[in-house]
Amino acid sequence: MKPVKVGICGLGTVGGGTFNVLKRNAEEISRRAGRQIEVVQVASRTINPDCDTSTTEVVDDVFAIVDNPEIEIVVELIGGETLAKEIVLRAIENGKHVVTANKALLAVHGNEIFARARARGVMVGFEAAVAGGIPVIKAIREGLAGNRINWLTGIINGTGNFILSEMREKGRTFEDVLQEAQELGYAEADPTFDVEGIDAAHKLTILASIAFGIPLQFEKAYTEGITQLTTADVNYAEALGYRIKHLGIARRTDLGIELRVHPTLIPEDRLLANVNGVMNAVMVNGDAVGSTLYYGAGAGMEPTASAVIADIIDVMRSMTVLPADQVPALGFQADQLSEHPILAIDECESAYYLRIQAKDHPGVLAQVASIMSVRGINIESIMQKEADEVDGAIPMILLTHRVEEQRINDAILALEALDTVQEPVVRIRVEQLN
Repeated sequence: MKPVKVGICGLGTVGGGTFNVLKRNAEEISRRAGRQIEVVQVASRTINPDCDTSTTEVVDDVFAIVDNPEIEIVVELIGGETLAKEIVLRAIENGKHVVTANKALLAVHGNEIFARARARGVMVGFEAAVAGGIPVIKAIREGLAGNRINWLTGIINGTGNFILSEMREKGRTFEDVLQEAQELGYAEADPTFDVEGIDAAHKLTILASIAFGIPLQFEKAYTEGITQLTTADVNYAEALGYRIKHLGIARRTDLGIELRVHPTLIPEDRLLANVNGVMNAVMVNGDAVGSTLYYGAGAGMEPTASAVIADIIDVMRSMTVLPADQVPALGFQADQLSEHPILAIDECESAYYLRIQAKDHPGVLAQVASIMSVRGINIESIMQKEADEVDGAIPMILLTHRVEEQRINDAILALEALDTVQEPVVRIRVEQLN
């Protein structure tokens, strides 16, 4: 069979990795795909010194690739939303298959993109958009297709995980580790997307759609960052037998779907609690299979390239298959996506860690217990750290049983109104992941 002709838009970290792995493993890839892949054109405004493009045409206009009648698969690896959306939609309109690693594009515009692709009978591959080299999308969409997915949760941003790992292992401050993460290239100069949970929410939106068969609804995802966490909280969690991880959580409930990203205490003996550094991991719970865990490099040149190339091969294998017989982008037939409501965070239920900085006066513990009791919040354990007294105030650490978020919010307002409470109450959700 004739080689499949591919054009790559973007020759940065992921684009360069994809180009190099395609060349290095060309024979192995053709053995798997049944056809050769020929990269006939690459769009890049700068020369990537790590890529030998001497035998490949390099252009500075991405639309030269999109409009090239020879090219059958367009690989979009420039990132962002505006130009990337134009590239992808124009490629689809031209009848070309698309492979992308762009989680923000799909989380925000995926419903439109997938609808256009269905109408034109082309495929959109996006395994690399979530968790880098970990094939978690394929695992959920195809490997677990016989299951009713109950919940999934994951460490899906390596920058945040690196920061929390360093804070726990070395007692460093958030600000100190963030600076190192930027120097190492793990975090951008503006780290907002990583440390505030936006990047993770993009990925969680995609995973939830595939898991539950719902439209992509990024605007309804709850996000909370890790900037407020202190080394003290990390240490207190450890003393209680927990570790703090920045998790994305999607859960099916009788009322709707929980879709939330936030710092979370998880028991130290759970597998996810022991995922450290820049590594990613996703745990998926299905009614038939139980809990399964997918672990690996969540970013990087060649791990992400691995996922991009897997999508290219998938597209090649499906090019002779009728569109109606291809694996649906979100795992469910388009007319079978359901309109389950996405729950507001106040409606979600969790257990909670609370750190209350209160004056060391008689009766304070009774006041705290009363506030919790009248709101129907059961306390699992209390720990007071007299050794950490500051200006006459000591930290009181509470773990609660599961309760609706709204009740905890009401309790925190009441606690902060006490004249004995010196600082805002720190709240972190707790999940057992059973």
